Amino acid sequence: MGELDNICNFRRLSPLLTTAGQPTEPQLRLVAGSGTEVVVKLGLTGTDDALADERGTVAALGVSDVHIPARWDAPSDSDLEELFGALRHHQGKRVFVHCAKNMRVSVFMALYRVLEQGRTPTAALASVRIVWEPNAVWHAYFWRQLQRYGAG
Repeated sequence: MGELDNICNFRRLSPLLTTAGQPTEPQLRLVAGSGTEVVVKLGLTGTDDALADERGTVAALGVSDVHIPARWDAPSDSDLEELFGALRHHQGKRVFVHCAKNMRVSVFMALYRVLEQGRTPTAALASVRIVWEPNAVWHAYFWRQLQRYGAG
């Protein structure tokens, strides 16, 4: 991996799935050069840490782009549904999922691991805690989604 490890909170979840915080444009080139076929952004555009034209940069690299603007302070049910749909749609492809710091992504991916891959909530939360300790909003979101899907 090498230089990809320099991206904020970079994590390899599987051979086909990586996550991180906001990459710089040169780091997006590294992501694309590593064989990534799809970039999924869960952060908002127009924020201080967002790239001015990430969608254009990703397109110029020949990589598919999916943007699911999940609000930090109020993640929604549809955010999770859209992410799961995007991951299903791109199954078998190399996917890089990111937000500002890999904090919201880590919770979404923990939910994916429980709801789609059959992991336990405890194991999934342990992977989140490698990146951060979820605040009240994200802790509640995690458990609410598990209950919503009948897994909590």
